[in-house]
Amino acid sequence: MTESPAVPLPPPKACRRLREAASLTQAQLGARVGVSRETVRGWETGRSTPAGREREAYAKLLNAVAREKGMTAGQGTTRPAQSAQPAQPAQPGSRRAVVVAKPGGAVSPAVGTVKETAQEAAQEAAKGAPQEIPQEAAAEIPEGTAEETPEGTAAALTPAQAFDALYAFCAPALVRQTYLLTGRRELARESVERAFQLAWERWPEVARDRDPASWVRAAAYEFAVSPWHRFRLRFRHPEPPAADAADRVLMAVLLRLPPSHRRTLLLYDGVGLGLPETAAETEATTPAAANRLMGAREAVAAHLPELADPEALHHRLAELASTERLRAAQPSAVRLGSERRARFWTRAAIAFTVALIGSTALTLRTAPTKYEPPVPAGETVRGVPPRMAPGALSEAEQELRAKLREELQDGPERLVPLGR
Repeated sequence: MTESPAVPLPPPKACRRLREAASLTQAQLGARVGVSRETVRGWETGRSTPAGREREAYAKLLNAVAREKGMTAGQGTTRPAQSAQPAQPAQPGSRRAVVVAKPGGAVSPAVGTVKETAQEAAQEAAKGAPQEIPQEAAAEIPEGTAEETPEGTAAALTPAQAFDALYAFCAPALVRQTYLLTGRRELARESVERAFQLAWERWPEVARDRDPASWVRAAAYEFAVSPWHRFRLRFRHPEPPAADAADRVLMAVLLRLPPSHRRTLLLYDGVGLGLPETAAETEATTPAAANRLMGAREAVAAHLPELADPEALHHRLAELASTERLRAAQPSAVRLGSERRARFWTRAAIAFTVALIGSTALTLRTAPTKYEPPVPAGETVRGVPPRMAPGALSEAEQELRAKLREELQDGPERLVPLGR
């Protein structure tokens, strides 16, 4: 009896992009297919593949999303011949961009990042190939920056445009992630700006990286958890706590965790990375990252039992990050700050080199050209009586001194020879 061929599926990353295009969380997609959220995560990371009826239902759902959004099921990208579809709002549980509604109908991204789109934009710009500017990033890029060819197609993005696209996608969510990591608003903004300034200084390297968003996120996290911040005057005093009592309790529990455990918990349960990706970004082995994650979850559940469920913890982290009004600087200001910083350190290096050359030349000019033996140290001469100071004169000596002064005042008398 021959088995029927397996239903073809897109690559794991394409499956993830199709789910994000449909504004579905991993839990929602799993409920439709009949599996758990962890199973969907394994499919999207490539650790496992569906089989049987689950595979058929999963492929049918992805094909329906591809037809609805005008995307190719094999790649998970929009067809160039069709017009761009309007951006769909992300669901509260989406790992791509968790948003929470604010008063007045505004929404703000919370913990998630749009990694794939930013990565593709940066890599295509580095290669010089034509790249379509994402809809969210186009709002951050000034008008007239993208030139058009006579045929009307978008020209290749310049490095500045590719950097602005990466910044527009990653910076808002990254500021909120760093706030959860440090508990300080100013330090979160500074960490993100410093990370993107470093990315602009090394832009050819970052643009060719297979995941530029992870590169910037790792740099921001490293700067945020640096122990040297405790010696800075501006960070010695605590910042005003959150307004809600529940938010204050959760933030206090997070800050009690070791920095490595806090970072692992944020990457896995906050950002939504897989365990191998979390271990790679934290420079740890997969078992070590798993132990850190389990320890952090146990510590949080010990103080807040209602957050023992990972899905509830994820939503709670997203809500905590969205309650703070954290704004990132404009990408042009970040690029300008990076260039100024590079110029400052370049001039400082040149000045130090000139001073070193000058001191070396002065030393060569004033140094002796031949050997000069050192002067030996003095030695004590023995057998010589020490010098004695004259004492007081006696009465007889004083009379003799007075007589001599009186008689010899005009000089001695002339001596005349006696006649014979």
